[in-house]
Amino acid sequence: MADPATYRPATGTIPARPGVYRFRDEHGRVIYVGKAKNLRQRLVNYFQDLAVLHERTRRMVTTAASVEWTVVGTEVEALTLEYTWIKEFDPRFNVKFRDDKSYPYLVITMGETVPRVHITRRPRAKGDRVFGPYPQVGAIRETLDLMLRVFPIRSCTAGVYRRAERSGRPCLLGFIGKCAAPCVGDISEEEHRRLAEQFADFMAGNTSTYIRRIERQMKAAAAAMDFETAASLRDDLRALEKVMEKNSVVLSDATDADLIGFAQDELEASVQVFHVRGGRIRGQRGWTAEILDESTAPDLIERALTTLYSEGTAPKEVLVPVLPTNRAQVQELMGARVDLRVPQRGEKKDLLLTVGENATEALRLHRLKRTGDLTARTKALEDLGEALDLAEPPLRIECFDISHSSGTNVVGSQVVFEDGLPRKSEYRRYSVSGGAARDDTASMYDVISRRLRHHLDPPEASDEDRRRFAYPPSLLLVDGGPPQVAAAQQAMDDLGITDIALAGIAKRLEEIWLPGDEYPVILPRTSEALFLVQRLRDEAHRFAIAYHRSKRGRAMQASALDGIPGLGPVRRRALLDRFVTVSAIREASEEELAAVDGIGPALAAQIALALRSEEGSAAKANTETDTVIEDAALGVAVNTATGEIIDP
Repeated sequence: MADPATYRPATGTIPARPGVYRFRDEHGRVIYVGKAKNLRQRLVNYFQDLAVLHERTRRMVTTAASVEWTVVGTEVEALTLEYTWIKEFDPRFNVKFRDDKSYPYLVITMGETVPRVHITRRPRAKGDRVFGPYPQVGAIRETLDLMLRVFPIRSCTAGVYRRAERSGRPCLLGFIGKCAAPCVGDISEEEHRRLAEQFADFMAGNTSTYIRRIERQMKAAAAAMDFETAASLRDDLRALEKVMEKNSVVLSDATDADLIGFAQDELEASVQVFHVRGGRIRGQRGWTAEILDESTAPDLIERALTTLYSEGTAPKEVLVPVLPTNRAQVQELMGARVDLRVPQRGEKKDLLLTVGENATEALRLHRLKRTGDLTARTKALEDLGEALDLAEPPLRIECFDISHSSGTNVVGSQVVFEDGLPRKSEYRRYSVSGGAARDDTASMYDVISRRLRHHLDPPEASDEDRRRFAYPPSLLLVDGGPPQVAAAQQAMDDLGITDIALAGIAKRLEEIWLPGDEYPVILPRTSEALFLVQRLRDEAHRFAIAYHRSKRGRAMQASALDGIPGLGPVRRRALLDRFVTVSAIREASEEELAAVDGIGPALAAQIALALRSEEGSAAKANTETDTVIEDAALGVAVNTATGEIIDP
């Protein structure tokens, strides 16, 4: 426990201006970020007698080892910078609303020449028409499938679209009527854009226009005894009605609003948001947060509004149960035209009460789940520390695994658990090559050495990502038995590290191996400690396999064009746009190759020579029915199917 007096800045050195401050621990990690209208007044409050401080504030200032600040021009700038730093540094003592997932949105890329509709969880480009967020991706996929029946706009990726353009054949969606196929000219770009605008118009709530239009067309087709067309229009109408049923009307007018419900107890808070567009609930999302400071309900509402609208656009109305602490600054962040208020009567107040009930229920469920999880995690860490004879429970555990395919594409993974929970922002992956890739033990030695060098030689303080990597673990866990543990121990000995515990988990019997021990530690089969170790091992294995597959896939996608001198990415792209495949390029004449933009006669001759020689080598290595190998001793080629010697 640190004494705040050891790092207290002189009062006269703190500016009496708006700004944002950061508390750091002994390892340089940011543990708390705050903002202030007057930095001097705010920071002085943290260095009072510990007895008068709130318990959570006392824990924070005694964990910290230094404090620093940044002066800004206005309070709105301080609000924005505080949000940015909380998101960047993930400080442990700040209130952070988490839902452990990003919500899906339905996006129409109106900024493209041929607009595309797709589902994404990533940030959207300017000019896109965005609908959502939606709580379940399955629901929006079903909605998209129904909508494409009536508004068959493009939903394919750029690569699929270009391939269809070159081949002159639409993709499967074009054949089954769920895409108007602008790629092959079945519809003009102007007509396709109008279709995309109609799609967006319907999703925005203007449904009656299209429902009446399809009804008129259906009746006209039936009157003309064109029953096949009438049946198709009837199915279109049912599809649109099903989409409308998914978005029930909750407000009588065409309201665009976000309603924010809130519930809290002494330890945690829950926030629920209903996104109402055109009087209908278009999406719902929720967060929970552990309260680690003295935040009140207005403080937490301010944090929720900042989280929602620092990177997104607010609707016309934002309805909250209580106004945020710094209403003027939050209002400026959201925009002057946004009506931020507490509804006093009517259907909006009733709906906000419903949102609040959802928040209360979410907090209850989260509390039940957290109580069980916290008890199990605490017991797992205590049992593991006792089994490994550690002085205290290992609060930070790093697990390592090696993955490869017969010694090729060797990679290593590092996963991090803190307080028994994965900390994915600090996962790391390693590419292993050279002599270190000769076997698992050499690879493990290489990976552990590279990891621990950051512990011994921390990077500059400004490099926060690297600084998190330098944070020392309580326990290093390797996937493997005595050989892997010995390799990791050798790496630690060579670097002179003696303050980190080490263990390995063997796959066969799930036993724990310690360095130099003749016999393993056997954890009870039903113990929480074993479950934690297994989860660490499985997560490290999953992370390593994912990286290995990615690396192997890139290696398999290497093209015969890649190694030709003078043929860069732009020229390769030009060749593929002209000839589509490498086989077609190989069969083209030098004159045809030289006709491509950027390919002159000399380069064309080089490309032809390289591809034809590569084709000859491939034929020598494999045939359709036989296998050909080189016999180095005889200096001849031998057909392994027949045993015949082939003349060179």
